[in-house]
Parts: sequence; structure tokens; C-alpha cells
Amino acid sequence: MFSQKWRTSPRQYGIKIERNLRVPIEKGLELGADVFRPDAPGRFPALLMISPYDRAQQSMEMIPEFFPGRREDRGSLEVGDFNFFVRRGYAFVIANLRGTGDSDGEFENIDPGTDTIRDIGVVIEWLSAQTWCTGKVAMNGVSYFSVVQKRIAAAAPPSLTAIFAMYGWTDAYRDAYYRGGILAHGFMTHWLRTYASGFRFRNRLREGWGAERYRDAIEAARADQELTSVPVIADALRNPESGFNPLILEIVLNPLYGEYYEERAVDFHNTAKVPAYLGSDWGNFGLHLAGDIRTYENWRGPKRMTVGPPIYLDRPLYQYAYESLRWFDHWLKDIDTGLMDSPAVNLFICGADEWKAAEDWPVPGTTFTPFYLHAGGLLSEHEHWPNEDSQTFEDSPFSRGTAVFSTPEFVENTEICGPIALKLYGSTTDSDVLWFVSLWHVARDGTEDLLTRGWLRGSQRELDEAKSTPWRPYHTHRRRALLTQGDIYEFDIEIRPFAILMHRGERLKLVIKCADNDRVTRFLERLGGGAIARVRASHVTIHHNAAYPSHLLLPITRGNRIGTFISGGSPRKP
Repeated sequence: MFSQKWRTSPRQYGIKIERNLRVPIEKGLELGADVFRPDAPGRFPALLMISPYDRAQQSMEMIPEFFPGRREDRGSLEVGDFNFFVRRGYAFVIANLRGTGDSDGEFENIDPGTDTIRDIGVVIEWLSAQTWCTGKVAMNGVSYFSVVQKRIAAAAPPSLTAIFAMYGWTDAYRDAYYRGGILAHGFMTHWLRTYASGFRFRNRLREGWGAERYRDAIEAARADQELTSVPVIADALRNPESGFNPLILEIVLNPLYGEYYEERAVDFHNTAKVPAYLGSDWGNFGLHLAGDIRTYENWRGPKRMTVGPPIYLDRPLYQYAYESLRWFDHWLKDIDTGLMDSPAVNLFICGADEWKAAEDWPVPGTTFTPFYLHAGGLLSEHEHWPNEDSQTFEDSPFSRGTAVFSTPEFVENTEICGPIALKLYGSTTDSDVLWFVSLWHVARDGTEDLLTRGWLRGSQRELDEAKSTPWRPYHTHRRRALLTQGDIYEFDIEIRPFAILMHRGERLKLVIKCADNDRVTRFLERLGGGAIARVRASHVTIHHNAAYPSHLLLPITRGNRIGTFISGGSPRKP
């Protein structure tokens, strides 16, 4: 790949393969690795990919397929094609984390702990010292491979030169396990069922807490009907030592943000030394998107971000091969690839089906515009009228009610691009409420398409004021303050970002529920589901009036200069 002004490493080398190498980590502990490197004398920078997945499968040479297509079991093939990188002058190293594959030690959990991160630092320094390595090591890969990259980059081992870490959470509590404080068990239990059967691990939570505290926590969880209504969680509570149940209980028995999640979240204070390429796609709002955007906002070193269309990457991974080559060539080989002279942020605009470049996130010049929730299901920029009040729906195992608000038809093409938030004033006859919010695109013919979602447990509404902005509320999630029946509370709900060009005649629809039962048609939408529900029946009221101005905050980046027309006005009809 090249242009008139820059180039990338040419394709010129053969490939030498060394499988099942042993990398010493500490006394009596080694990790297994496969090394693919140029079949030529000299030294080459190394790319490290490390995960708990089957290592041999990562280097299978096969035609990529849409994921998840016919073979959902291809989901772990996330490192990229070793042939591409080795032929262009890189050593390509695939390794297994402790307790997985042929690596010694014990697996920690889906979200890696401190032992795992320390191991990776040792592997990086071991690679840098090999006779075939220039001393520069970078990391690559998406999803799990990205999660560990961000953690180890924050630890800044001396030889880690850059990371290409798209699609990876940075705070598992907020991004994956407890979105808005609501347990999302679907992904977690599915991942463990799929991959953990061969892992070697011990019950670290019971060891750390002691048998008595661990037993008491299980007994308390058994009394929680939200948890016991989910069969896989109920089984884990009945049989805490069976199979991978100890790994499930590590998460279930830590329902609030505390030490367990803090030590696993990325600490951005020490990220100035490692350049990071980040990003995801708009459809991955349930797992990776929030973490990559948070990383971009907080990363202190050189950084770039790309957010693509709402389609997951093919498996085996090959998209972004040339983009990552430009990144690695710049930082590991000092080749001018032009990448650092280009805009820092690139965003795919759905509806327009084209890319938008920006120098920062949120996009400079964004106009955050409140769309108020009105009586009759109207969603409009217009202030509330004096006679507006509220609406109530039932939430129970027998009837999961819904409140729906829709904009008028857009009169002009309007670009919405960036973070979204809902300020909601609500009350309930229960002591808690689970808010599930979704934003839908409504085409001219009435066809509806889910864009993105947001979540919040009402008892965990407390904001971290220092970290919150009007467009991105950030909750502490350190305690539950139960609700008083009938009292009206202010709930600030983060809705995961999106980018779309709304064409003339199209509408946005906001759906508010207290249950995770949206219609799911795509795999990425499934990643944003799988949450628990309240068992107790209640009546939930949404207040939208002058005293309680519930509104959706939308990031307008183009168009909507004079606002929508409640009257149904059209630029073509006087």
C-alpha cells in the first residue's frame, strides 16, 4: 500500500514457523506460544497477540466469513493473518494466557486480573530480547486481544512500542457485566459455556473473602429473585463449586463497582508512553464501543480512532490489516506512512454510507439539542406546554409496558453523530426500577431499525459529578439507594453513541421500558441484551412537563437549522 507521498512495508519475505515455544514467566511457570517470522537474517519488530483461545485455530489459513454467519464458532479468530504481517517484515507471535491451552498457571476470569497482566509484560520483554527482534514490540488483535492490550499499555512495559487495540472494553462493570448497574448475564455466561470447559482455575473469590463471607454472599444472592429467575445463575448459586460456576459467581457476587472491578479497569494516568489506535463499530454498543470511546477520550499518548458501520468484522480477522500496518510501520520502523498527518478520528455515518473525519471526539462544533418528551408520544425540540403531565405503564412478569416517543418527520437531512443522553423524571410503585432505553430509526415506509441502547438501575442513579458531562452521565455504582414509592426521581441515562444521517421524511423513535425484551434481529443486538428483570409487579410513571422536563439530548453535527415541524410541514408543500 502506498500513495504519492507515503508508503508501507513492501511484501518481500518468506515465512518461518516455530510452534509450541515455551516462554518463561516465573519460576516453574511457562506460557505456550507460536512464532511466525520472516525467513531471512536480521532483526524484525514483533507483534504479540495473547488470549485464552485455541492457539492453533488462530493461524488456520481459511477464507474469512461474515460473523456470525454459518459458523458462529469462528468468533475467537481475532488476531489477523500472520502471512500478511510476516511477509512485510514483522515477527508475529500468538500466545496463550495462563491456565489456557498448554500454558501453565491458572486462568483468572474473562476480565483478566493482575497476574495475567504481569505475565504479558514478561512476554513482551522476553520477545524484545530475542536475537531476531529489533527490541520493539507492539500488540494487535480485536475483542479479547484488545482488552488485554489496553491493560498492559497502561502498565507501560519498557519494550511495548504501540498497540492496535480496536473493539475492547476498558471497564468490564460498565461495558459488559453491569450496563447501567443492571446485570447483563447473557454474554458472560455464553462466553464461559463456549470457551471455559478446558480452562484451569481456582476459586479466587472464596480465597480472598474467606469461606464465611463467601457463604453469606451466596445465601444473600439466593434470596434475590432477580438473580434466581435466571436458570444459569440459579444453578451457579445452588452448585457454587461445579464447572465454571466459580467464575460466574465472581461477577454475580460483586454487583457494585468496587475493588474487584477497579483493579481490572484501565488506569489512564500512565498511558502517555504508548501510542494507541482505537475504535469499534456503531452496532457494538453492548460490549466494546463505550470502552474504545472512553479510551480515546482519556488516552494521554498519541492516538487515533475509527468507528465503522454497524457490522462486526469477518472471521478470521483481516479488515484493518493495511491500517494497522501503517500504524506499526510508523511506530516500529520509522516509516512515513502519512497516518499521523491525517485526521485523528474517522467515523462512518449510517444513512449517508460515507465517512466523516474529525480532529476530536465529540466532533468539534456539535450542537447538543434537547428533544423533549411530550404528551401523545411526541419527541420535539419544543418546550413543554402548561397542561402536560405524565404517563404510566405496568411492568410485571405478565405485562412489560412501554412508553414510545417519536419525532416529527425531519424536514431536512440532519446528521446526528456523537454521545446521546436521556434525562428522565420517573416514579414507581416498587422500591427499584430498571430502565431500558432504545433509539430507533423509522424510514419513510414505516420500517424500523434499532440504532442504540441505554440502561440504568434506578437505585444506582448517583452521578460522579467530576466525571459526568451533560452528554455523558457517569454513575458511581458504589451503592444502591432504594426508591420511595411514588416519589419522583431524576435519572440521567447514558445512551451509547451513534452516527446517522436522517433524511427528509424519516423519524427517530425513543422507546422506554423496564425490561430487556426488544426485538433482536442481529448478532450485535444480542450482545446488547441478556439482562435480568424485576420480578415484582409495579406501575411506572414517566413525568414530562414544565416542572419535570424529561428530554433526549441529541448531538447534531449537520442540518436541523430551524428544527422539526410539529405541523408536518414540508419544504415541497407550502
